[in-house]
This record gives sequence, C-alpha cells and structure tokens, in this order.
Amino acid sequence: MYTRIISAAVAIAAAVVLLILHKTFVFNIAIAFISVAAIYELFKATKYDQHKIQSYLCYGYAFLNAVMGIFHRHDWLNFINDRFYFGLFILAMLALYLKSYDKFKYTDLFVMIGITMLITYSMDTLLYMSAYKKTGVFMLVLTLCGAWLADSGAYFVGTFFGKTPLCPKISPKKTLEGVIGGVLCNGILLIIISLFYDFVLKGESVNYIMVFLAGIGCALIGLLGDLTASLIKRQCDIKDFGNIMPGHGGVMDRFDSVLLVAPFMYYMFTQGLII
Repeated sequence: MYTRIISAAVAIAAAVVLLILHKTFVFNIAIAFISVAAIYELFKATKYDQHKIQSYLCYGYAFLNAVMGIFHRHDWLNFINDRFYFGLFILAMLALYLKSYDKFKYTDLFVMIGITMLITYSMDTLLYMSAYKKTGVFMLVLTLCGAWLADSGAYFVGTFFGKTPLCPKISPKKTLEGVIGGVLCNGILLIIISLFYDFVLKGESVNYIMVFLAGIGCALIGLLGDLTASLIKRQCDIKDFGNIMPGHGGVMDRFDSVLLVAPFMYYMFTQGLII
C-alpha cells in the first residue's frame, strides 16, 4: 500500500506539471511517450513484439503523430499532415507484410495496425483538448478524473457494501454494488470539480445536469475499458501490462479507461453539452 501511495503521489505531481504545461511541446512529448509505452505493452503482452521492424514502425508512427502538433502550431511542416504520414505508415506495413508473409501473417498485420490506431486515436483527443485556450485544462481534468475517479469510488463502496460479483471470471474483485457506487460517485465528483471551476476559478458556465450524466457515462465506458484490459491480461496470462508505476502496473493499467473515456468526453465538449 505504501508503494502504491508513493507511486500515485509522483504520478499526480507529474500530471499537475503537464497540465500547467499543456500548451507547450512538453505535453506533446508526454503524450507521445504514453502512446508508445501503451503500444509497446500491448505488443509485449500479445507477443507481437517479436515482429521487431513492424513494432518499431508502429512506435514511430505513434510518436510522430503526437509531436507533429508542435510544428503545426507554428505553421511549420504543414504539408506533413496526418493523412500523409498515416499513408506512409500503411504503405510501409504492407511492404513488410509482402516481404515477410511467411512469418508475418495478415492477422498480425491488422492487429498491429489496429492497436496502433486505437491508441493514437484516443491520445489525439487529449491533444485536441489541450489546444483550447480558455477551457483546455478544465476539459483535460474533467476527462481524466472521469476515467479514474469511478474506479476509486467503486473500490471503496465495493469494499464496504460489495456482495454481488460482477464478472468473477474476468475481475473477481469487482461487485455490482461497487459499480453502482462508482457510477454515482463519479457523477457527484465531476459536479464538485465543475463547481470549483465555475465559481472559484471563474470559468465558463457549466451545464451541471450534463456533467452528472457525463460522469455516469465515463464510469460505465471506463468500466468497459477496464474489463476488456483485464480479460486481455487473463488471456495473455499476465498480472500487469508493465511495471512503470510500482504497485499500479504499466501505462495500459492506468490508461485502459482513458482510451475510451477521452473520445467520449471530447464529443461531449465539442457538441456544447457541458460548457
């Protein structure tokens, strides 16, 4: 428990620094490393990392996709847009498939591309949020809290009131009571964060009904991501995806919920449903 607390404190401190620097190149670099680490952990768990050149190509695409925003903000290298380097990435993967078809099957090709696109698509939404001048930090904070706080609420409610197993074969510790508690806690906590933003920080006017509903949606969507990640780990016969955070596991262990919650929250914000 002590190790988990120390790791969490370090992670929170790092997150605060990144939020302060969300309009600088530091945020892009951080998202690039998170993306590459998540893809690496998934490849390692599923044994796709044995395809070395293909793996490095996927890592390179994810890193480039995150850092190109640094140049585009200054109107540099605009001709190298996402369609351009995505096209090059696909062409290179197909060329490697033709070259190594005896060892690199079509299932390997599509799974590796799919994993890479899932991670980069989700991480892109965090970069899009960071670009908003007045509301960027609020969008990022509400999104990350929406992904992470539900799990904490479910843990505490489940510890004291949990009796009914939710998915015993996938995640034995999760209970129906814990999930319900986590869902409600998430909605309430997101309202509290929004109240602080609205009245203390004098931010934009917030639709609190939609914030509460978004909190519920984040909890349920995050649960889907968490259970999916748990099932992958069970099928791959591993406990954690990595050990970058002692006591918490790897990047994927912390971002499995964020991968699905971030696009959902980006949609909610861009449709004007929250602010």
